[in-house]
Amino acid sequence: RGGRSRSRERPPRRDDGREAPRYQQIAWGKQITARNATTESILTLFANEGHRFEARNLATTAHRIGKFGRHRFRSDRRLESLAATCINRIPEFEAQHIANVAWGFAKTEFIEQRLFEAIAGVAANKLSGFNPQ
Repeated sequence: RGGRSRSRERPPRRDDGREAPRYQQIAWGKQITARNATTESILTLFANEGHRFEARNLATTAHRIGKFGRHRFRSDRRLESLAATCINRIPEFEAQHIANVAWGFAKTEFIEQRLFEAIAGVAANKLSGFNPQ
């Protein structure tokens, strides 16, 4: 070993390395999944900090918004921004992230054709990572 530790291989970061540190990602993840979280609180957190979210928090945001179902999303620019961010970062997503984003946006009935095309484009390459539930 020679004193070296092996680091897990990570996909390259986007956003010029401005992704927040792990402890902050964990804190945001707890906010997103809190029992008292609302569509408003989740989308506001995304609007303020989403450019620093890791892939997991982006996918969790989409999934949680989907859990609330259809909710006046057709004109919410924050959801448009979430979709655009997911499109740009989709190469970093693991299979579970892709599934969560697809499900979340499908449940909101917010149709962003480019997002679903991006999902289809990467999903085939990550088929081995998908597990039936």
